[in-house]
Amino acid sequence: MAYPPLHFRIQLADPQAHRLRLQCRIAEPDPQGQVLRLASWTRGSYLVRDFARHLMWLRAESHGQPVCWQRLDKRSIRLAPCEGPLLVDYELHAFDPSVRKAYLDSERGFINGTSVFWRAEGVDGPVGVTVEPPAMEDWHLATTMTVKDTDKRGFGDFEAADWEEVVDHPFSFGPLRRVRFAADGIDHELAFTGRLPQELDEARLREDLTRICEAERALFGGEPKLACYQFQTAVTADSYGGLEHRSSCALVCARDDLPRKGETERSARYRGFLGLCSHEYFHLWNVKRITPEAFAASDLGTEAYTRDLWAYEGVTSYYDDHLLLRAGCITPQQYLDGVAETITRLNRTPGRHLQSLAESSFEAWTKFYQPDENLPNATVSYYGKGALAALALDLRLRRDSDATLDDVMRRLWADFGATDTPAPEGALEAVACRLSGIEDLPADFERWLRGTGELPLAELLADFGVKLEHEVDPKHPERSARLGLRLQPQRSELAGVVEDSPAQRAGLGGGDELVAIDGARLTAHNLDARLNRLRPGETVVLHYFRDHQLRETTITPEEPLADRCRMKLDEEADSPARARRAAWLGESTA
Repeated sequence: MAYPPLHFRIQLADPQAHRLRLQCRIAEPDPQGQVLRLASWTRGSYLVRDFARHLMWLRAESHGQPVCWQRLDKRSIRLAPCEGPLLVDYELHAFDPSVRKAYLDSERGFINGTSVFWRAEGVDGPVGVTVEPPAMEDWHLATTMTVKDTDKRGFGDFEAADWEEVVDHPFSFGPLRRVRFAADGIDHELAFTGRLPQELDEARLREDLTRICEAERALFGGEPKLACYQFQTAVTADSYGGLEHRSSCALVCARDDLPRKGETERSARYRGFLGLCSHEYFHLWNVKRITPEAFAASDLGTEAYTRDLWAYEGVTSYYDDHLLLRAGCITPQQYLDGVAETITRLNRTPGRHLQSLAESSFEAWTKFYQPDENLPNATVSYYGKGALAALALDLRLRRDSDATLDDVMRRLWADFGATDTPAPEGALEAVACRLSGIEDLPADFERWLRGTGELPLAELLADFGVKLEHEVDPKHPERSARLGLRLQPQRSELAGVVEDSPAQRAGLGGGDELVAIDGARLTAHNLDARLNRLRPGETVVLHYFRDHQLRETTITPEEPLADRCRMKLDEEADSPARARRAAWLGESTA
């Protein structure tokens, strides 16, 4: 076959040992010695993951003769000068079940290209990939990479314009189950790997995802035109996550997240899965094409910093459920309930008083993806608070101007996404201020993004006929008295303690195992009941284990916090508020 300048061959070599074997072929290597580099992070997931650590072995040859190589740093090697073609054989351990790396076992496989494909310095132009068919005859391959020549199971030869395009097309392998549908005249499919639930309701999946994809494409005027789109979905016992690509996304979900035949209503878990699909699909525009300059310029070797992650992940998080509402997959009240849950989580994050959204965006590389027991006390999520800032912005625009956040996103698409022009810092802010003409909107951005005060959601929502209220959570283990404990699920071990709480003042910390209150034993089964017998102001003796040593402290509970948010339609709202609400939520003004 005629090889492009750079070509990769993939063998699903040893599923039982979770090994991928690859060959990198470089037609004309650098005469001074070819340098190869693996990425350190993957676009859409902002943490240095050091993919090179999964390399098992590597050897190289040219014209049948071995070629020596040496490491330059943790992700780079230099091969000795030679005449092409240069063949580099290597093996990777592939056992990461997330969407960010590679996975291979006897039931399924997945490859995210940044974790396996070397970047050959100085080698430009087309890249080819050959995926050899595995011994498992019931395995098929799913990808949206351009097909050159494949067999009936989808294995064979693929091609891409360059290395960046190659790593933006994940591969899924296994006994695939495909659920196909058309949206806006474009072929879409869910490509499932893993063990699916019995009686999967494919018809409901087709109907709901068709509505969601068409609603999103309508927002952007039917652009961009795609040959196809895939939701590559690994089904597991209890996982959740996604990663966007330019014509596909990689998802992991739990079996119980998927709909079954005979279910008359969309369950909360299924609505969560639809929200995940909606979120990653929205990234077709926001991140994959409307892209910050810092990300576009990065070779994925070191961190790429921006203070605008809230505008990419937070805004997308605002739209994921709002587009479910527009698509008719959830009701207005279900939408409001979801927003209320996000506000509740923010209320329970003391770090919102310390870290701004801009800082959260910038510090994602060191904090968000590396959580510890103190994370909620020190940080705020650019996803959650970012979504609420986007909500506040949309409501402000709708109330005080002729523009909406939709208009802002369409302008960002026209100015940057449609032309593949990287967006400068503050692009969304600048467009929103220009389109709306609201004189004090820059001051709002300053408070919302670079300050640590509360967002004015109650005030804004009231002008849309929506009541926002707070109450003591009737299901919280501290509904009778507040200690400030963050508990591990179904255990008496602490995940951490809340800033400036009785638990923190008593010296408790993450990992401590609670064993007794006033001499009475605590277990995972009786913990909630025992905590709710406590009364504010009544000091008790608490015993706990730390480092396998029994310790004792006293703790004085406080009044419980009314931090649970509830939202509901205000039936007494005036006509202007009802009209604004109807335009925002798409429900009747009657």
